[in-house]
Amino acid sequence: MAKKRNCPLEGRCGGCDYIGMKYSDELLEKFLVEEQFLSRFCTVSPILPSPEILGYRCKIQAVCGSDNGKLVTGIYRKGSHKLIPVRSCPLEDERAAPILSTIRTLSARYHIQPYDEDRGTGHLRHVLIRASSYYDEVLVVLVASSFDLPSASDLAAALHQKHPEVKSVSIIVNTDKTSMVIPENAREKVIYGKGYIMDRLLSLDFRISATSFYQVNPRQAANLYTIAMNMASIVPSDTIIDAYCGTGTIALIAAAEGARRVIGVEANPKAVSDARENASLNGIDNAEFVVSDAAKWMKEKAKEGMKASIVFLDPPRSGATEEFLAALGRMEPERIVYVSCNPETLGRDLRYIYHFLPYRATGIQPVDLFPGSSHIETAVLLEHKRTRQ
Repeated sequence: MAKKRNCPLEGRCGGCDYIGMKYSDELLEKFLVEEQFLSRFCTVSPILPSPEILGYRCKIQAVCGSDNGKLVTGIYRKGSHKLIPVRSCPLEDERAAPILSTIRTLSARYHIQPYDEDRGTGHLRHVLIRASSYYDEVLVVLVASSFDLPSASDLAAALHQKHPEVKSVSIIVNTDKTSMVIPENAREKVIYGKGYIMDRLLSLDFRISATSFYQVNPRQAANLYTIAMNMASIVPSDTIIDAYCGTGTIALIAAAEGARRVIGVEANPKAVSDARENASLNGIDNAEFVVSDAAKWMKEKAKEGMKASIVFLDPPRSGATEEFLAALGRMEPERIVYVSCNPETLGRDLRYIYHFLPYRATGIQPVDLFPGSSHIETAVLLEHKRTRQ
């Protein structure tokens, strides 16, 4: 716990809030944030440390720029559009830096120019790398201004030859004037491999593609989901809803726990497609997935009289909407497991629940999923008053 992390770019890139701090001090800072927003509802358990505090990030997004005509990769300095070249990052999977180095070398060989936003010239805007924590597999996504990337197939073949762990390379076109790496409704062309890699989480295999939502710290995510399942106390008669289900991680783990029926709800059609594929991949037939806005779907089903014994929700940083929470109350689940990445909006939503719904928090467990950064994951168990009597 006393280990201190060092980075040559500390104070320059601004990507990490606690990189120069002892990990024990970082955990204390995060625990105090949790208590600030959540202690009024329930005793906050000590934050669960990450098993890895370096090299844990399995998703790497590198910005491409020019240094005297040469391609450089790095990160925008926090709060600016200034590119800070990064040779290696202590938080990223160790396979990423050598792959990015090879891409920089190959770009010169194949005359691939970094994209110039002001002039609208050049090719490469970003490089996205996704690495499996269980299998030795890496996915490389070249985010470019068009599919006409010079010698793209040769680059992909050379990349795999140099790094055999690179199992797939694809191009995604981004012509938007935005800092978003991958735009909505992105067009993708696979130039090597299958367009995805595999990872394993809690004995289940998951397909990870360029746009799949997948936790960036899978080993700690397994601990988070184990906590969530323990809170849910699933029994064979349970009907479970996983709202904001993404690619179905929580839903499929809950289904594998033996629930009678699990319904995952997600607005992103690509994520739902991945979730269905993952269900088939693992031979799970008691989980189904719906493409819909979670709040809208919950409201419609509550109006129809649908009931669920357990509801998981893992919303974006903005939290759940009042419309969603009101519909959640009408479904009258025995238990709600709220997984949050933002203690402030979690506290706001718990205030709404305490004021309008018959639920009370009986467990709050913070989990450090992002060592070095200020982000915190939290699992909260909310039980109906009839269950607590």
